[in-house]
Amino acid sequence: MSTHDELVDIPVGDQHIAGTLVTPRTLIPGVLFVHGWGGSQQQYAERACKLAAIGCACLTFDLRGHAQTRSQHESVTREDNLADVVAAYDVLAAHPNVDTTRMAVVGSSYGGYLAAILTSLRPVRWLALRAPALYKDSEWSLAKRQLKTRQSLDAYRLQRVRPEESRALRACSDFTGDVLIVESQNDAIIPPPVVINYRDACIRAHAVTHKVLQGADHALSDVACQRAYTDTLVDWLAERMFGPALGAEVVRAKSAATAASRDDGQRDAVDDAIVAGVAPA
Repeated sequence: MSTHDELVDIPVGDQHIAGTLVTPRTLIPGVLFVHGWGGSQQQYAERACKLAAIGCACLTFDLRGHAQTRSQHESVTREDNLADVVAAYDVLAAHPNVDTTRMAVVGSSYGGYLAAILTSLRPVRWLALRAPALYKDSEWSLAKRQLKTRQSLDAYRLQRVRPEESRALRACSDFTGDVLIVESQNDAIIPPPVVINYRDACIRAHAVTHKVLQGADHALSDVACQRAYTDTLVDWLAERMFGPALGAEVVRAKSAATAASRDDGQRDAVDDAIVAGVAPA
């Protein structure tokens, strides 16, 4: 393992002595989390902590139009939010401990749509999409809240859409890394044809893993479904980032930690809460 030497000054009383701090020059994978429409970075806090605990640098952030910039909710466009995602990626990639050849992006719903497009703009090795949304390219410049009627969008999402007809699917067709697509069995927002469009678009991917969360709705409003998604995501990334052996070790450690937590009467934080009054995706 390569090392980094740094000269340090050590104060002793009113004097100073010289020292050399030797540390591992170890780069770690970076993981960027992109929340869905109407959500916030808090939805990924627990998952970011779990991945950081196994040796990843994780960044969560709030898209414009959400949280502290909620005042822009009615006017923000997909172009604006894509710029947010690119800017967040660049901050993570610029961290001195992050290996820019080992970058993962995790996105849910609207965030999954933006994450897919990001792969055409920045280097991404692992792409994890949960219930990724799909929108018409022809309405790209409109504010997100001004997109055509819900009925029109629902009808579009039932169609077979080819990669050349969608910026997000086109990006997926050019992506050569590993892909995880997680579908909710009882999703009333993102129907199966959308998931199939994404899966089928990944024609150049190194590997595609498609999981269906049984009994889950779009928002993962059931705690058990939230945990199932967290387990799926962490296991998938751990195995690809650190290899099968460490991936299995992570699973064992996680199981032990869960058992200990239950013994203490603790509960995992509830993620992916439905935002009151905000239509998802």
